[in-house]
Amino acid sequence: MTRVQFYGEPPPGIDQEWLPGRLIAIEGTDGVGRSTIISILRDYLEANGWGVVDSGLRRSPLVGPGIDQAKEGHTLDPITLNLFYATDFWDRFERIMLPALQAGMVVLADRYIFSLMARAIVRGAAREWLEQIYGFALIPDQTIYLDIDAEDLVLRILERGFDFWESGGDYLHDRSIYDGFMQHQREQLHEMSAMADRYGWDVVDARGTIEEVFEEVRVAVMPTVESMSRP
Repeated sequence: MTRVQFYGEPPPGIDQEWLPGRLIAIEGTDGVGRSTIISILRDYLEANGWGVVDSGLRRSPLVGPGIDQAKEGHTLDPITLNLFYATDFWDRFERIMLPALQAGMVVLADRYIFSLMARAIVRGAAREWLEQIYGFALIPDQTIYLDIDAEDLVLRILERGFDFWESGGDYLHDRSIYDGFMQHQREQLHEMSAMADRYGWDVVDARGTIEEVFEEVRVAVMPTVESMSRP
């Protein structure tokens, strides 16, 4: 059993003190291999008898399509964007993550509130405000941070092309898309590294092969998973 704790005020309607499942957040910037690692980890855990659910940003049927549509216009300000994402997060938590945790399953979060906060902070949003709007988030049992520097990251991104939002195109108007990407990612990665220290995350070097990174992640998460009752 895991004690139910939140970063701020608990959301209404959740009066449980313990949850039998485990919430594991996998954090890391776009292009770091996070979704691939989660897919492999899910297959591994399911093959060994654990029930697994994964959930990621913009997957809420209520809000996800609206976020995608709004981002296409390239005009969202940080406040509106984060209110969108906070709604998306809560809907997924209430519909997907919480029921799975109540059922004793492993929940793999493909990014959690931390990526959202880091993105907003580098765009000038107030940290205190962000901590308030995401304060209803359940504290994960474990957070794995896939760490990489901007110089190694850009080599991966070049193969698929730069994204407007991940290159800071909405606020770094005087930069080329390459220079904007490097500046935005350096600042965002710096903020994420500070969070890793602050919250005591398990940091995994993401510069290795997929096999190497997965093995490091697997070794890190298994004590958390195995602390549940065996399937």
